Amino acid sequence: MSQSTTTAESRKLPFYAAMVEAIRQEMQRDSSVFCLGEDVGQIGGVFQSTVGLFKEFGAQRVRDTPISETAILGTALGAAAQGMRPIAELMFVDFMGVCFDQILNNISKTTYMSGGAIKLPLVITASTGGGICDAAQHSQTLHGYFAHTPGIKVVMPSNPYDAKGLMTTAIRDDSPVVYLFHRALLGLPVMNFIDARFAEEVPEESYSIPFGQARRVREGSDVTVVAFSQMVPKALVAAGELAAKGISVELLDPRTLVPLDMDAIFASLEKTGRLLVVDEDYLSFGVTGEIIARVAEQLDRIKLKAPPRRLAIPDVSIPYSPALESAVIPQSRHIVAAVEELMTFNL
Repeated sequence: MSQSTTTAESRKLPFYAAMVEAIRQEMQRDSSVFCLGEDVGQIGGVFQSTVGLFKEFGAQRVRDTPISETAILGTALGAAAQGMRPIAELMFVDFMGVCFDQILNNISKTTYMSGGAIKLPLVITASTGGGICDAAQHSQTLHGYFAHTPGIKVVMPSNPYDAKGLMTTAIRDDSPVVYLFHRALLGLPVMNFIDARFAEEVPEESYSIPFGQARRVREGSDVTVVAFSQMVPKALVAAGELAAKGISVELLDPRTLVPLDMDAIFASLEKTGRLLVVDEDYLSFGVTGEIIARVAEQLDRIKLKAPPRRLAIPDVSIPYSPALESAVIPQSRHIVAAVEELMTFNL
């Protein structure tokens, strides 16, 4: 488990700017890095995920594409196989359904089926998550789909510092990486009505964060809360409310889903004995259940004080209505209630 620290002089950047800075620095460092996707050029991405790059690097390295997700990933796959390092943006993670064959049967399996002869240093980026009333086809997270597929690494930053460091690592990795950024965390001026973490200290120099190292967001002794992406700041708010009630929450942010830092979770549980996993994905057959299953397999050495609890989206499509959307996506109030319930057990 790693703490995010730096001795260098830092500035405050919003999530989207930190992410773009990592891409810019890697494009400056390595001429094989390039971006492609819908509106990534002069517009700079509909979520400002490539803002300013077209002006600096030109149309050859920041390529606007037709509206064809299959073509985008097919191009990225071919370029990566030839030694380039493409960053392919698909705008919304929901759109990955259009080109899932490319991901499931080509990108994830090429290195394996070539006996390791073909490396695919490819980053697939997309916005993810709800909270802004984009309805059922534009509000999903879907990271569990990619984590379930061997051959793909899955990255889910929750703050600007990690957004930059994990993007740097993703670009330099020789394996396919799915990098998902939550729209409610981006800190875009046009989205400032969202409860988001807008700006944090981010070093100007390039740095990387190793995959598979969780971040302890808050130290505690009564219950371990594991949360991803936008669920991290929500869980942090809940932890503050619970502290006022005398309940000490240890909050872990795995940062990457594949690889997953289970050692950090085990170490925390040996101290707290209680576990809540919070995820903005569907409940059934999801990441929450996977983490709890891995904990259950270690119950011979980890003694729990309460049955593990999971909190995720119930098995329904995400509604358009603000009230209904807020009801199905886990909120701080749901985390508080789940932790309070856990504290009533003492096995």
